Amino acid sequence: MTSAIPWPDHFLLIGCGNMAGAMLARWLDSGLPPERVTVLRPSGKPVADGVRVVTTLDQPVAPGTIVLLGFKPQQLGDVAPVLADKIGEGTILLSILAGLPVARLREAFPQAGAIVRCMPNLPVRIGKGVSILQAGDDADVAVRATATTLCDALGLVEWLDDERLFDAATALSGCGPAFVYRFIDAFAAAGAALGLDPRAAARMALATVEGAAISAAASTTPPAAMADAVASKGGMTREGLDILDRPDGILTLLDETLRAARDRGVALAALSKKG
Repeated sequence: MTSAIPWPDHFLLIGCGNMAGAMLARWLDSGLPPERVTVLRPSGKPVADGVRVVTTLDQPVAPGTIVLLGFKPQQLGDVAPVLADKIGEGTILLSILAGLPVARLREAFPQAGAIVRCMPNLPVRIGKGVSILQAGDDADVAVRATATTLCDALGLVEWLDDERLFDAATALSGCGPAFVYRFIDAFAAAGAALGLDPRAAARMALATVEGAAISAAASTTPPAAMADAVASKGGMTREGLDILDRPDGILTLLDETLRAARDRGVALAALSKKG
């Protein structure tokens, strides 16, 4: 397909797991020429038609290359010593490594160009994801614009000025799809517990969440007000909302959920400093 996106001349993906693979697939669908992409992965497993896959990096990375760090965070101590001297000035490091702050990445890749942290979520594959971005002081306006343009193709882009909020944002949007998937499953299970056929309940739960999300996204009315608008006093919806709205209800549960996820991110960052 023809694309108006000003794609960089070179992409290098170091690792290509589920999230990095989802980002790459969306970029390719959006018009990124595959011949501009190199994927470094020990397995050598093919990624997509036209994309070059290598098992080692023998030459220095060309200036202007977008280097996506897409391996597991705990592998940084093994990967960086092998590759750090090959990633120099003029590159942009785009890191999706959870729990690894800019300062830790700079220690690992001291010669690299600007560093941008990015936390996407899996719906980026269909262009409906969220990408949280935060950059170090060495990321100028041009670098930020490049990161924004790339992530615009993936869905919503949100920049954070304060890196201390990165784990909180990751808990909400990065981890969020898994929490929503769990809700859909529980929603269906609750319907089945009322006597509905489990397969029918699963279809209804999924379609209900999908429709509600689309209508909320299309409306200027806050979701809380939308809920109240369809909850007549004394009616079925209001009775159900009263359960969700009680002090130990959904808000408390989600507060605990996000705090647990956020705190794990903080712990991972602490562990990375010891590595």
